[in-house]
Amino acid sequence: MELRTYTFIDSLQPQLTGFLQTVAPGFQPLERQASLFVEIAPGIAINQLTDAALKRTRCRPGMQIVERAFGLLELHHDDQGEVREAGAAILGAMGVSELDRYRPKIVSEQKIRSIEPYHEMLVNRMRHGDMIREGETLYLLETWPAAYAAIAANEAEKASPIRLLEVRTFGAFGRLYLGGAEAEIDEAAKAIALCFEGIDGRADTR
Repeated sequence: MELRTYTFIDSLQPQLTGFLQTVAPGFQPLERQASLFVEIAPGIAINQLTDAALKRTRCRPGMQIVERAFGLLELHHDDQGEVREAGAAILGAMGVSELDRYRPKIVSEQKIRSIEPYHEMLVNRMRHGDMIREGETLYLLETWPAAYAAIAANEAEKASPIRLLEVRTFGAFGRLYLGGAEAEIDEAAKAIALCFEGIDGRADTR
């Protein structure tokens, strides 16, 4: 098994929590709970890691997504210690350390100022979160590996009163869509960049 993403979130922010509640097929998280996102390859092996974490802790799984190439697991609990222990169980089952994950990389980043009404309509039809308003700034982020989109969303929400439109934490790339005033989006982008700089791991050798 290859560890792609391993990211601990100390306190789920309200908008990200609400978003996860709309898409999580498992147990839905609550605001301020701690959360862990783990992404591995091959995808089917994520079942073994879910088993290891649940047998050792009281964490609840919100998402277990099995794709052809990658697998994603999200766990959460009120007690940060439980979530960290679940992470230790997962790393132990894989025989790796946290630093064997890949460092997050921003693949693309776009800020579309003063969004046009018909563009607003297209974005609002595809989102699971809040809606963007005409004239606001649309922020688009692609991350590699994909699951780092979750902590990007959480850190953006901590730093700035943006609106969370969409988060995609699995697949070839993660995606994050935010809306808000220009200054709010700029502040959120800075927080994401700072967060990613602080995550150690392997470099992308592709």
